[in-house]
Amino acid sequence: MKNGVYSLLKARFLVNEDAVKNWRFIVFIILLAILMIANTQRFEQKVFKIAELTNKAKELRSEFVDRRSELMKLKMESTVSEKMIEKEIFPSTVPPVKIKVKKEKEKGFLEKLWQ
Repeated sequence: MKNGVYSLLKARFLVNEDAVKNWRFIVFIILLAILMIANTQRFEQKVFKIAELTNKAKELRSEFVDRRSELMKLKMESTVSEKMIEKEIFPSTVPPVKIKVKKEKEKGFLEKLWQ
């Protein structure tokens, strides 16, 4: 047991005859570690991007609500009439009249035009 630990600490497994197998395994482990680090980095970048886009969406939604309430206020009849009074355009005192159009036969209509 003591010799096994001692040889491991001296890294004799890297210089023996079958050290090529050990080196391949070590290189494989290093490549896996590099891939894991790269994947973690990409994941964290995506998380930051998602957080940024979420905040931007919240800002845009609140701006939309503000603009919509402002538009509702501007569309109110009292607000429109105030703006028109500033431009000296006053509301009509005469109520609107509904116009009714009766359809006539085309032949009779054309005859009346020629007479």
